[in-house]
Amino acid sequence: MTKRWLTPLTLAVALAWLAAVCGPPAALLAWREQRLAAVAGPDAQADWDAFRADMRRHSGRDGPVQRKVPKSAEPPERVWLRDYVHLAVIAWVALVGVLGGVVAALALGVARAGRRSAAQNQPAGDRDHQEQDERDAQHTGEGKHG
Repeated sequence: MTKRWLTPLTLAVALAWLAAVCGPPAALLAWREQRLAAVAGPDAQADWDAFRADMRRHSGRDGPVQRKVPKSAEPPERVWLRDYVHLAVIAWVALVGVLGGVVAALALGVARAGRRSAAQNQPAGDRDHQEQDERDAQHTGEGKHG
């Protein structure tokens, strides 16, 4: 016997919520491995060093924009992917998990309320006749009708 709360709609909503919570972090971590290999190479470091040197040359000039030389000796993308990606995963799971859980609960509540009100909107006479027909069939089976 299945539980009343375990319906196909509940299962579908739970699977959608699980996919929304786990899918993007899994994709980010898979992409991270590929991208980290690309930005860890000597070409990426050379590009970053050239950018910092260019910023250093332009930082002392007068002009409409004051430029600051980046302090990091490594490209920011490499630092973020290596040291801080876990923070993005934790934030995603926490925020989407809570927000998605609330939205899923609201959707299930609305769906259940709609089913309940549809059952209550059935004409009372039809319900009474249906119940009487069921009792008559049961009494006939038990031999209570003469």
